[in-house]
Amino acid sequence: MCLGIPGKVVEISDDGPLRMGKIDFGGVRKEACLAYVPEVAIGDYVIVHVGFAISRLDEDEALKTLELLRMIDADMVEMELGSMFAPDGPPAAAAPPAATAVAFTPMGPPPATAS
Repeated sequence: MCLGIPGKVVEISDDGPLRMGKIDFGGVRKEACLAYVPEVAIGDYVIVHVGFAISRLDEDEALKTLELLRMIDADMVEMELGSMFAPDGPPAAAAPPAATAVAFTPMGPPPATAS
């Protein structure tokens, strides 16, 4: 599932090739690219999708959205936050989903065995 998660911009750095920011997602802080939202300042809320801030929104709307996401499923949100940023992995509190065993049946005859 892909989600755009609202977060608060707490740091901005313009010292690299792209404008980057540290975004606070209710206690989980991750870096995101701010190139698509050049007007954003520290303290603003943004929607982040796969590591890119894609739009700015007001604080009331951001807090309402975060509350709705918490009501839906807190574990799913934590997992999504971790999967948005592959290099850092999921937050410490998030556990990876359980693996599902899948049986594989090859097509065609079985390989010949040496006698």
